Amino acid sequence: MSSPVQPTYAHASPPPLAIRLRSARLVYGGLALFDGLNLDVAGGCFTCLLGPSGIGKSSLLRLLAGLTAVGVSGELHGDDGLPLAGRVAWMAQQDLLLPWLNVLDNVLLGSRLRGERPDRQRALELLARVGLADSALVRPETLSGGMRQRAALARTLMEDRPVVLMDEPFSGLDALTRLRLQALAVELLAGRTVLLITHDPLEALRLGDQVLVMNGRPATLQTLPDLPGVPPRDPGDPAVQVAYRAILRRLEVVV
Repeated sequence: MSSPVQPTYAHASPPPLAIRLRSARLVYGGLALFDGLNLDVAGGCFTCLLGPSGIGKSSLLRLLAGLTAVGVSGELHGDDGLPLAGRVAWMAQQDLLLPWLNVLDNVLLGSRLRGERPDRQRALELLARVGLADSALVRPETLSGGMRQRAALARTLMEDRPVVLMDEPFSGLDALTRLRLQALAVELLAGRTVLLITHDPLEALRLGDQVLVMNGRPATLQTLPDLPGVPPRDPGDPAVQVAYRAILRRLEVVV
């Protein structure tokens, strides 16, 4: 008698991880930059956090990354109730490529530091996706600024984390390269929970499924409603320009 055939089931992907931060507080130089701040980052969306310099954006991002400094505190977890530790990838403003390693080994750096077996094939595939297939074996010093940031993006993707935190990663690039990398980031990070810090309202509007405006002292967060279209948006779109002026008003910039 033959055994009954067992049904097969497709393994569903886990739902995108949302971030919950409650009662965040940052005191610097005796002043509270923010106090009692609550932040919700939607799962699977590209969220941009916009605000003027010195408002505390980068400190808030470091808190989410688990890089808590003295004077910063808050209750942080995913919407599954678990800590974010081990589930976050970081992309900084500087590419942070190690000059003595070639591009491929820079992309593989995280796995080597953790003592894992490097997946060279996957790293090469990611370099191809960011347009650096022909530069895998060269040193970072031979690359342009835009190419270095593409390598940094490949390294971030190599970490394969559900949450990606980005601290003004495109701000040091020329305008054309910045636009190209913004579009590439939207494409390659689709489906992940992304929080990008920026001081550029047009960058926030171009990239964000959600745009949060951080302003005031102590700082508060406001969500910009009714964003036009879907990312990456055309900065010249009249609807984007209307939203741009609305952001400037929130930031108390005369327009």
